[in-house]
Amino acid sequence: MEDLVKFVQDEFVTKKEMSDFSAGDTITVYYEIKEGNKTRTQFFRGVVIQRRGSGATETFTIRKMSGTVGVERIFPVNLPALQKIEVNKRGKVRRARIFYFRELTGKKARIKEKRN
Repeated sequence: MEDLVKFVQDEFVTKKEMSDFSAGDTITVYYEIKEGNKTRTQFFRGVVIQRRGSGATETFTIRKMSGTVGVERIFPVNLPALQKIEVNKRGKVRRARIFYFRELTGKKARIKEKRN
C-alpha cells in the first residue's frame, strides 16, 4: 500500500522547485491570499524552526516575533498559493529542529550567521 501511495505522489503530484534552506535560516515566504474574487500577495518573514516530512507531504515551520508575541506558521512545500521563498540569512545551528528557540528572548534569541 505504501508503495502505491509513493508511486502516485511521485508521478502525479508536481514538486515545486524552491531555494534550499534549513533550520536556523531567516527566510521570506511570499504567498497568495484570495479574498472574494480578489487576490493579493502577502509575505511572512521569520526563522525556520524545522523542516518535516518528505516528498509531497513536506512542511516547514517559520517563527517570527510580532511585537512581544511569537507567531509561528506552518507551510506545506507543495502549497499552490506559495509564490516564492527568499533566503535572507543563513543561520548556524547545531540541530535540525530548534524548538528551544521559542523560550529565548533578547540577545539570546540571535542566531549566528553562517560563514562561507
